Amino acid sequence: MKGLLLAGGYGTRLRPLTFTGNKHTLPIANKPMILYGLEALRDAGVREVAVVVGPLKEGVVELIGDGSKWGLDVTYINQPEPKGIAHALLLAEGFVGGEPFVMHLGDNLLKEGVKPFIDSFREGGFDCVIGAARVRDPSRYGVVLFDSNGGVRGFVEKPREPVSSWALIGTYVFTPRVFEAARLLKPSWRGELEITEAIQTLLDWGCRIHVRFVEGWWKDTGRPEDLIEANQLILQDLKPSIEGFAEDGASISGSVALGRGSVVKRGSRVQGPAAIGDGCEIGPDAYIGPYTSIGSRCVIRRSEVENSIVMDDAHIECGRRIVDSIIGRGARILSSDGNLPRGHRLILGDTTYVTL
Repeated sequence: MKGLLLAGGYGTRLRPLTFTGNKHTLPIANKPMILYGLEALRDAGVREVAVVVGPLKEGVVELIGDGSKWGLDVTYINQPEPKGIAHALLLAEGFVGGEPFVMHLGDNLLKEGVKPFIDSFREGGFDCVIGAARVRDPSRYGVVLFDSNGGVRGFVEKPREPVSSWALIGTYVFTPRVFEAARLLKPSWRGELEITEAIQTLLDWGCRIHVRFVEGWWKDTGRPEDLIEANQLILQDLKPSIEGFAEDGASISGSVALGRGSVVKRGSRVQGPAAIGDGCEIGPDAYIGPYTSIGSRCVIRRSEVENSIVMDDAHIECGRRIVDSIIGRGARILSSDGNLPRGHRLILGDTTYVTL
């Protein structure tokens, strides 16, 4: 079975973080988010993967390459404009050929991976298997409608009214018949070819559609707050790994991954779960709190950082407490002479400079 990994779109809801690159390369627990999907496909036994990239493709090809590092054969399909998931699917028809395939959105994280969906497809002899999870805000998603007996009766894309709380999570297994349905689509009110309408067409044709409800957690990372929550979910399962060292007078407790060449200096404390990359300087007099991931070559002195994502080459030396924040690559947060309240929440793009 071949796999499609979608990495297109503009990532507008994640600006300013996406002004300088593709959102799928943003790190979660110090790993680019697209790699979670790529590894999920590999772990499900998929060996040929097509990555669909859009107008902002910076970093994706450089990161994944030909896929050999993961034991995969990776090719790339260009989607010049974000015209919808079904449009991306149609572009991949030649790659897929005449066999069943799995499609996964590259900005979705799924604890159980995609293998259970492929297994359900094979064991049940279905024409389509889709993943679904209950959500608080159905208007952000395509949703599944069920009848009184629990059977699937339809699909609606981003409903204005709350007709269902069961959202499509972005993992699908199809037979090639989905291409026939997708070719019949017209652009929706959003100007896109909607995958929900293609699946609705399959349902109207009498195809066997199975909804598999998510076991464990699932996270769509479309907004900054979603990145923070995804970071928490990944760090919950972090295994301790200390490759750097702590000076006398420094402490490390809980589940902490400390990268090669990184040092925690005197008067500093790291409280896990937390991940710190290679070549970092933590301290003196710094505090890294739970659910924080810090990229490589970062410097954090005389500051507190908690429940945040700090990307590579950032420098924080502000004498303040940074919480629930995302700090872009190469960003600098330094102190000023002002007397500002403690506890700052920041979303900073790459190479941003801020004084507090």
